[in-house]
Amino acid sequence: MSLPDKASHPCSPLAVLTSFRRKESLPLIRDRVWRIETGIVRTLTWNEQGHVTTFGLWGRGDIVGQCLTQIQPYQLECLTSVVANDVPLGSHGGYWQDALLKHLWRSEELLRIIHQPSVAERLIQLLYWLAQRFGKSVPQGYLLEPLLTHQQLAEIISAGRVTVTRLLAALENQGQLVRPSRVAGKGPSFSASRRAILLPHQPYSSLQAD
Repeated sequence: MSLPDKASHPCSPLAVLTSFRRKESLPLIRDRVWRIETGIVRTLTWNEQGHVTTFGLWGRGDIVGQCLTQIQPYQLECLTSVVANDVPLGSHGGYWQDALLKHLWRSEELLRIIHQPSVAERLIQLLYWLAQRFGKSVPQGYLLEPLLTHQQLAEIISAGRVTVTRLLAALENQGQLVRPSRVAGKGPSFSASRRAILLPHQPYSSLQAD
């Protein structure tokens, strides 16, 4: 975690911004929340057997914090480098009403995905949700840089890591997922890392091999 900086912000004329590295955790502060300025945060818990439950994936403009849950233990894990500022919950009433509604809506979106009956359907819907929220729209579709490991994807959709790896390979074989680094011939008209994936714009179909 780096030293905080002061910057302008709609919630405060002198908001204090704090930087966190990937894999660090945002501190849990009573009666305050973190507003994410840049980066992506995962909220999660785990049981005595070490089974992880993911509650949400949050990005720019989202709020996260201990006062938004009654679950223990609870962690705010940085999936990327993150810049955030902590602000008192309930200040600037109009802003917080909007922020809390968005928090609820995002939670419902993920809840709908993880309750799909098919593991394959859960995975492909999760990939599109991630791409539309955190990816980039390019002429060929949605470009998504790697945010989650196969194990983390598996934890979110209640599947095994091996199953997720197999389903990702099946998606690629069926053309529903493209890795730009493996495209033969002329390269894509955008820059992407070696592990990035590309999802077509058109609505996806169900995975044919479950």
